[in-house]
Amino acid sequence: MMKKHLVMAVVPFLALGCGDDFKDENGDGIADGIREPDSVTVVTPATPKGTVSGQVLSTDLKPLSEASVEITIGSSADPLAGTTDAKGNFEFKDVPAGSQVLLTFTKAGYATLRASSTIPSSAGNVPINNANVSFGPVTLTRLDGSLRFLLVTPQGRPAANVRATLEASPAGTTILSNTDNTTRVMSTVVVEATSDDQGVLNFQGIPTAQELARYSTPGQLGTYKLWVSAVDSNSDGVPETNGYVDSYSASSVVASGTTRLITLPYSQVSNLPLNVEGSNVAMLRGASDSHPLRNMVRPGEPIYLYFNQPVQQSSLLVRLTDEYAKESLPVTVALGNGGYTATITPGNGVVQTGKEYNLDLRAVSAENGDLYSTRGFFFGGEPGSVSPVTIAEARYQETVVPPNLQQLNDGERVYITFSSPIWSPFESGIERAEVFFANDIDLNGDSRAGTALGELGYPDGFPLIRDEPVGPYATRTDRPELPVFGINFSGYSTRYSFIYTGVPAFSPGAVRLVVAFSALGGRGLTGNYESIWGQPITADLTVNGLAIQPAPVTP
Repeated sequence: MMKKHLVMAVVPFLALGCGDDFKDENGDGIADGIREPDSVTVVTPATPKGTVSGQVLSTDLKPLSEASVEITIGSSADPLAGTTDAKGNFEFKDVPAGSQVLLTFTKAGYATLRASSTIPSSAGNVPINNANVSFGPVTLTRLDGSLRFLLVTPQGRPAANVRATLEASPAGTTILSNTDNTTRVMSTVVVEATSDDQGVLNFQGIPTAQELARYSTPGQLGTYKLWVSAVDSNSDGVPETNGYVDSYSASSVVASGTTRLITLPYSQVSNLPLNVEGSNVAMLRGASDSHPLRNMVRPGEPIYLYFNQPVQQSSLLVRLTDEYAKESLPVTVALGNGGYTATITPGNGVVQTGKEYNLDLRAVSAENGDLYSTRGFFFGGEPGSVSPVTIAEARYQETVVPPNLQQLNDGERVYITFSSPIWSPFESGIERAEVFFANDIDLNGDSRAGTALGELGYPDGFPLIRDEPVGPYATRTDRPELPVFGINFSGYSTRYSFIYTGVPAFSPGAVRLVVAFSALGGRGLTGNYESIWGQPITADLTVNGLAIQPAPVTP
C-alpha cells in the first residue's frame, strides 16, 4: 500500500479508472496494463536483489557439466550449492544487492578455483530488479600431470625422506563482465610429497606443463614453485641444509622435461672458509684482537667456539701449553649442535690467574672439507678482579762452560720474571724501565755505591727489555729444548731481561734488584707499563737473590 500511495503522489493519474481493481503484480509501482508512462525512477524495491551467473569450461573451452559451484554471501557460514548444466552454465538468484560473494568451483579431476566479487548496489532499481554479476567464462585445468625432482644432499648423497611442496599457478581463469574492480581470483594447485630412498620427489595430480603454458600471458606466466624443507639426516637438531626454494616456468618444463636434478645448498654459504665466528677468546674469532681483557678465561671456565659451518666429528685437535711452551697441558674437547659448537675444557687447576696460555687449533669442515688452523693465546683471570703485579723471581743465564755456578759475569743475561704478564709502551731506543743493583753492590770496583751504571743511586740503570718467550729456558741438555708448538707473541709477557755489564764477577746470592718504574716520569717519559687488567704499574718492584740458569752443554 505504501508503494501505491507513493505512486499516486507522484503520478496520480496512473490509477484513474482502475478503482479497487488496481493491480501491480510485477512490483514496478505502475498499474498492470499501463503503457505510458513506463518508468518510475524514484520507486525502489524494499529489498533489491541480483543474480550471480556464469559458465564453467575446460581449458580447451568445452563446457564442464556437473561441476560443483558454491556461493558464500557476505559472512554467511552456510554457502549455497549448485551445479552446472550440460552447457556448463550456473545461476544463483535473489542475491542481495551490495553484498560480497565468494564462488568456489570444483570438479573431480580438475583444479579448484575461487573468485570473489560484489553485487552492484544498483541492483533492483526500477524497473530492473535483477542486476547480474557474470562469472565467465571460468576455466579449470585438468589435474593429470606430474613433475619429478631428484634431490641430492650438499655432500652428494640422495636426500631421502625430505618433505616438499609444489604450487602450480594459475590453475584456472575467470572473466567478470560487470567491470567490478574489486574482483579477486585465487587459482592455484598445491600438493605435497616426500622423497624416497633415492631422493626422488614425485608430485602427482597437478596441471600438465603444456596446459599451464597455455595460460601464460604478459601479466602472468604459468609457473611451478617448489619449496623443499630443511634436511637433518642424523636427527641432531642441526640441518645439513636449510631448505630450497625455486620457480620454474611451464614453458621451460615443456622444453626440458618433467624431471629436475636439485643439489641442495649447504646450510651456510659453501664457498666460505671454515672459521670461528664467536668465542670467549676474542683473537680466535679472527678479529686480531689481542687485548688481555677480551682474551681472559676464568679459572675453571671452558673456552667456547662457534663455527660458521659444522665441523667433522673427531677432526677438532686442540693443544694447550703455557707461556714457555715447555709441555702440553691436559685439555678435553667436545663438539655440539651438529658440529657448529665446540667446548674446550682445560684440566682441573690448569688455568691460573695471571698466567698466559697458548692454543693450537685444527678442524675440518663437515660441509666442504675446508681446513681451519690457528694458534692463539689467552690469559687466566677474572676481568673485574685485579691482581697486583710483583716480581716472581730473577735468574741469570750462565755462559761459562763448564759453568761457574757462583759468579755473575760481564755480558750475561739476567731474566726478571713478573707474577703476571705486563705490557711495555717503550720498546725502542733507551725508553725503557731500568734495573738497579742495591745492597751497596760495587759494579765498577771503586769501593763506592751509586757511582756506576746500574748501581742504586746512579742516574742510569740497565734497560729492561721485553724478552717474551718463544720456547723453554735453555737447560743442560745435549740439544736445545723445543717448544710443544710454535707460539705467537701476545705483546704481554712475564719475562723481561737486561744484559749485565760490570767489572767484577760476584756471587748473586745476596743481590737485591730494583725495577724502577717510578722513575719513568722523572726521565721525561710518558706512558706506563700495564698489567693484563689494564692497570698502570707506577711503583718500584724489588726481588732478593738471583737464581742460576745453567749453561747448555756444548754438543
